[in-house]
Amino acid sequence: MAEIITMPRLSDTMEEGTVAKWLKKVGDTVEEGDILAEIETDKATMEFESFHSGTLLHIGIQEGEGAPVDSLLAIIGEKGEDIASLLGGKPAGETPAPVAAEEPPAAPPVPSSPAGLPEGVEIITMPRLSDTMEEGTVASWLKKVGDKVEEGDILAEIETDKATMEFESFYSGTLLHIGIQEGESAPVDSVLAVIGPEGTDVSAVLNAAPGKGKPEAQQTEPEPAKPDGPVAQPGEAARETEGGDRIFVSPLARRMAEEKGIDLRQVTGSGDHGRIVRRDIENFTPARETAAPAPAAVSEATGSSVEAFVPAGEEHAEEVKNSQMRKVIARRLAESKFSAPHYYLTIEVDMEQAMASRAQINELPDTKVSFNDMVVKACAMALRKHPQVNTTWNNDTTRYNRHIHVGVAVAVEEGLVVPVLRFTDQMTLTQIGAAVKDLAGRARNKKLTPAEMEGSTFTVSNLGMFGIQEFTSIINQPNSAILSVGAIVEKPVVKQGEIRIGHTMKVTLACDHRTVDGATGAQFLQTLRAYLEYPVTMLA
Repeated sequence: MAEIITMPRLSDTMEEGTVAKWLKKVGDTVEEGDILAEIETDKATMEFESFHSGTLLHIGIQEGEGAPVDSLLAIIGEKGEDIASLLGGKPAGETPAPVAAEEPPAAPPVPSSPAGLPEGVEIITMPRLSDTMEEGTVASWLKKVGDKVEEGDILAEIETDKATMEFESFYSGTLLHIGIQEGESAPVDSVLAVIGPEGTDVSAVLNAAPGKGKPEAQQTEPEPAKPDGPVAQPGEAARETEGGDRIFVSPLARRMAEEKGIDLRQVTGSGDHGRIVRRDIENFTPARETAAPAPAAVSEATGSSVEAFVPAGEEHAEEVKNSQMRKVIARRLAESKFSAPHYYLTIEVDMEQAMASRAQINELPDTKVSFNDMVVKACAMALRKHPQVNTTWNNDTTRYNRHIHVGVAVAVEEGLVVPVLRFTDQMTLTQIGAAVKDLAGRARNKKLTPAEMEGSTFTVSNLGMFGIQEFTSIINQPNSAILSVGAIVEKPVVKQGEIRIGHTMKVTLACDHRTVDGATGAQFLQTLRAYLEYPVTMLA
């Protein structure tokens, strides 16, 4: 009997997933434990294995496409098994909708292949080219209707929320229809193009794929009276010059112009009706003009002429959709800040001996230790002596964690992740350095597993490498504290009654007052400072 495989929930924050790569294709034999696909979540790209054996009969989500958790991912069953009832009469790639108690009579079916489309015809939808992409803009078409398309040919350049990317065809045939014009934007899964045999009735194909067209607002709004000049396309910016003339420009061209500081009023558009597109910005050469002298004002004091300043420019702003990772970060930090009563304690640490010890350690072969590694080690050892800081508030109880798992905040392109060093107090400085380097590298490539980002009992956040001398952090729940580490600075210090040049570093401990009292936090920082100012004690 056929088994429906749905989009799995591969992390506690995952709401939707993107199929990065299929490792099996329709018709392949699948054994229990085989890797079916690589799924990209809001945290990492992970291998998804099959829990069933049989033949891969159907793929519901193509490579590069995303779908919510529990959407139809694939169907596995016996070779040749009829799965029409499981698909609910939908084209390949769509998840069957729940059947209502009473349904209206179905429309007469279009002669079609098992996928629900005429033989050899493929509907190409707006792909999900990144895990945060909600809609895309067609920057340019590299094929036009009537052109022959081979598998692997580049169809178009699509602008996402992250980059402009080439989109290649996975099918061969004739480009029969373009659903989204250059400069237009549309949600993921909107009809982008239709490829199939030359002479195919495109209207029948589009009617066979309900719900795949443009957004409902574009379908239902009455068409306004056509003006004499060009009209702005969906997703296109229309600007007015001081003289009242309108400028039509694609979103990509507008962004490129802003980045290069190009005045769009000086650009001649080569698109339809004079629309400015990407190539116009790329090929733009500013005209050399002799600016008219500004009106001169006469200084009453000196009698000399002073040119008046005439401000120029235009106010603009744009809204960018928040990625799934950014939404999760915002929600969790808000919950922490507004639920845990934070307070902050700051100390300044003499780093002279730490600097000397690090230099000696790094002289050893194949050894590389950073100041952050020393801070992490010192925190782990200080937590041994102050278990109250290594706790979790559970309303009716306080959980004392007898293990020490230190999380290390790592900045990534879309926000912040916190990989965890387990049993940190048992690790050497070199082991901590190697582990942090490995975890941080995989975090930036989105290769961390959810298990590697869970279970911390304390967190360290370091912005010293950016020159930040002092800052405060929001506690990473369910921890009771987080340490903010600033830069090492050279400054005058007083030692034994004399002013000398020294090196100091400020650290700030954010504490949850429900579990960590002020005196407890202060004692923890005193112990931490002792370890950092006398690093040899960490080796005892």
